[in-house]
Amino acid sequence: MAQNLIIVESPAKAKTIEKYLGSEYEVIASMGHLRDLPKKTMGVDIENNFTPKYQIMPERKDLVKKLSQLAKEADRVYLATDPDREGEAISWHIATLLNIDEKDPCRVTFNEITKTAVTEAMKAPRAIDLDLVDAQQARRVLDRIVGYKLSPFLWKKIRKGLSAGRVQSVTVRMICDREDEINRFVPEEYWTLDAEFLTKDKKKLVSRFYGKNGKKFDIKNAEVASMVANELKSSDITVKSVKKTVKKRQAFPPYSTSTLQQDASRKLNFTSRKTMSVAQTLYEGVEVAGKGLLGLITYMRTDSLRVSQDAIAAAKEYTIANIGKEYYPDKPNVYKKKGANTQDAHEAIRPTYIDLEPDQIKGSLTNDQYKLYKLIWNRFLSSQLKPALFDVITVEVEANGESAVYNFRSSAQNMTFDGCMKFYLSPDEEEDDKVKIPPVADGDPLTLSKLKDKQNFTTPPSRYTEASLIKALEEKGIGRPSTYAPTIFTVLSREYIEKEGKALKPTSLGTLVTDVMKKSFANIVDEKFTATMEEELDGIESGKYWKDVLGAFYKDFQKELSQADETVEKTPEVTDVLCDKCGANMVIKSGKFGKFLACPNYPDCKTTKPLIKEIENIACPKCGNKLLERKSRTGKIFYGCEKYPECDFASWDKPTGKTCEKCGSYMIVKKYQRGGKEYCSNEACELSAPKPKVKTEKATKTTKATKTAKKTTTKTTKTTKKTGQKKSEKE
Repeated sequence: MAQNLIIVESPAKAKTIEKYLGSEYEVIASMGHLRDLPKKTMGVDIENNFTPKYQIMPERKDLVKKLSQLAKEADRVYLATDPDREGEAISWHIATLLNIDEKDPCRVTFNEITKTAVTEAMKAPRAIDLDLVDAQQARRVLDRIVGYKLSPFLWKKIRKGLSAGRVQSVTVRMICDREDEINRFVPEEYWTLDAEFLTKDKKKLVSRFYGKNGKKFDIKNAEVASMVANELKSSDITVKSVKKTVKKRQAFPPYSTSTLQQDASRKLNFTSRKTMSVAQTLYEGVEVAGKGLLGLITYMRTDSLRVSQDAIAAAKEYTIANIGKEYYPDKPNVYKKKGANTQDAHEAIRPTYIDLEPDQIKGSLTNDQYKLYKLIWNRFLSSQLKPALFDVITVEVEANGESAVYNFRSSAQNMTFDGCMKFYLSPDEEEDDKVKIPPVADGDPLTLSKLKDKQNFTTPPSRYTEASLIKALEEKGIGRPSTYAPTIFTVLSREYIEKEGKALKPTSLGTLVTDVMKKSFANIVDEKFTATMEEELDGIESGKYWKDVLGAFYKDFQKELSQADETVEKTPEVTDVLCDKCGANMVIKSGKFGKFLACPNYPDCKTTKPLIKEIENIACPKCGNKLLERKSRTGKIFYGCEKYPECDFASWDKPTGKTCEKCGSYMIVKKYQRGGKEYCSNEACELSAPKPKVKTEKATKTTKATKTAKKTTTKTTKTTKKTGQKKSEKE
């Protein structure tokens, strides 16, 4: 029996830590929280100063008994849950259940799971930080109150099954507000003029019009564009100036949680939830061939850009030995995140062993682990290198027309030293500059060879993607690193927003709920209020009494809730579908078999229709009409033509709108556990989906025979043991 018991959150982490500490320690996983607020009731005594009513989670009761027994047998118990507020709260709950004094030095934390970090942490256990626990409790209790008070209100006023939340509601509002901006946007016309000039050596110089008489000038319509073009034909054109400068592109800092989620979305097409799931496995430990279990990255929930001195020293040593001394700066690059909301509790996300190159351990990682580890490794190493250097050439061109001097500009850059860009490029950077500048000098004459004018229109703001939404949430101080992924997952699963490609757009339900919330609970969906509330909750970590914070919030919230209950009328979700009998816009209702469309003039008009979703931008592969998402009698989704039964097209797999490059059939997306993959719908085509493996009769017989043999062996072993035992007793 081990003398010391260490309780962590996950089995993978337990296995890694046990390997580092040896036989004197037994490491066991709590599997996350052991107790929580009840699922079916609010579980908060508001009248008794917001006292939470925690209970052991039903699925954890046997585990609690096991941990209690192990704790009694151990000389010392250490609580090594994750190094954040949630982890601190889990340790506090475990200590309460196992009768461990929270003031005793029982808490240890690891920012990285390496042998050095683990053994050092075990030398310096501390008491549980109750301020961190209270900060977590306050958020949990506040979110429970908001959810349990607002959800019944939405059920009553819109329909059952809806939910609201402190962070999720303002997130949905941001997406709805962006959609409103897009819908209100009025495009403005403007024109661009691209000129191709010839030098005296007949070399091409491509320049863009940018000004008139030395000042910026926008061409707003075709008449002005035509006037400028006509004047250019008879203008004296010369090179006004040639400027050569050196540009530095500084290294990007290592990842924080939000920047990792943003980059993984843009570069790897990972959802924020998938990014955090894969990062968790890299942090907890991976079996690396020849090296055993290793935690490959530091803790992945952080808003800090700070890096330990050991990591900086290791990066320097690696750079000089493997890349070249000329790549390492005279002084190490140090980054500090700006903003009052930065907690800086942990290091930035980085590899724990810089010498473990991604390609070196690729065979030990899943494809997703490899992609994310490589992204983190490259970004960290890049953050420690010198800036990239570019020679930038800017050529100003003047055309002296009859009524004005017209200004054109050409610019190009040539990389002279790749520096930090050797390992990391931002998503919008290109390695090669397509613009080339021929040899020219100040005063050189030019001849107009070609002129291309183009009509353009200003574009509305883009819809949020997961990446840009996370960036906006962080900038506005809404939520914290640990909440971005679950918040986005929640609003998608609740069908308040939906994805169109990578873009996030509100559903009619999301818009309706947001409108009701804006009218009745302005603070809950207000960005500034939510950010201020986050700061109040963060202040609890510094010793602020958490129940005072909740009390101040609840006083106004309860007043808003009472007023809204009296004034807001029931608001069904209205659609664009018209009733066949009376022409009214039909509304969405829920019944025994799910959602359906109903006429709002019930009971005078009792028309109902199945709820059908139109697939935007994808036509029926058979006849070209609209493609609809339908449900079979068993509830399974399939895709069919709107003109059924005239067109009988139907597919279990969603068509992509593309055609197969081999046979011309329509392409489909097959959904798998780890995402989707495109295949040809023609089963005879080489690009079609692989057929599932079918067990042969021989294999089935072999399997049955193997099972029979195993049963026989087990039975024989048990008989032998019993016989041997009886013989021993007789002797």
